[in-house]
Amino acid sequence: MQTRRRFLAIAAATLAAPGAVHAEGWRGTALGAEAAITLSGPRREVEAALAEARATLERMEALFSLHRPDSALSRLNATGRFDAPAPEFMAVIDLCAAAHAATGGRFDPTVQPLWRALAEQGDVPAAAARIGWERVARGAGLRLGPGQALTFNGIAQGYASDRVAEGLATRGFERALVNIGEMRALGGPWRIGIEDHARGLLGQATLTGGAIATSSPGALFLPGGASHILDPRSGGAVPPAWSSVSVEADSAALADALSTAFCLMERDEIAALRVAGLRRVRLVDAAGDLTTL
Repeated sequence: MQTRRRFLAIAAATLAAPGAVHAEGWRGTALGAEAAITLSGPRREVEAALAEARATLERMEALFSLHRPDSALSRLNATGRFDAPAPEFMAVIDLCAAAHAATGGRFDPTVQPLWRALAEQGDVPAAAARIGWERVARGAGLRLGPGQALTFNGIAQGYASDRVAEGLATRGFERALVNIGEMRALGGPWRIGIEDHARGLLGQATLTGGAIATSSPGALFLPGGASHILDPRSGGAVPPAWSSVSVEADSAALADALSTAFCLMERDEIAALRVAGLRRVRLVDAAGDLTTL
């Protein structure tokens, strides 16, 4: 559940639907992903909005990056405790708890020690024994269980897309597309190309408001052959069920988390879920067959 193990399989080229006005925007990187913001409006207003968006992304990096030793997440992982977490940090903790409950534990940020052990060929059984979201104590602060560490890379990109989009909406923008590894739309319609890592472009989704995220387990394998999307219940021993999973939802954070977890769930399990804000799921199996729920 991290950027290192996860490549978003949404095509880089995103087209506005016919009749859209001229758009301006920004491209860069954030939270380990290629990032882009597309919006329309008077140049001065667009420039001010993009400056604010970049400041938001810098704040997200300072909170959630695993590659910055001074980030809030890195400091929590190093010490096992966080006495005064920022509201946005706790918001993501709450989102993680909801996703963990909704998916029967398939979404679990405590897989970080296992990911590291597999990537660095460390003690995998010991790392797997540290998995368990229920050991994360939440109150005024945070306490991790012994040896635990968290990764938010299965949700932080989506959360960042949401925060940027919310900032644009507050400034009065009614039509914009934010892609911080996951897509969040204001207005629309927007045509989004959806790809499977092994089969290329599968088709297009039309997004009006809401968000879309795609996970591809086969996009990256760790030493020893484990997928970068790890099953927390089996210590990574059970391979993912799908070649790729695309989720449309009201928020990018929700789409991000569910697309990760659904890679580890069977079709009937996914179809039976009733999650507020979930709109549509596209599943691509190993044979390349597409199922839409």
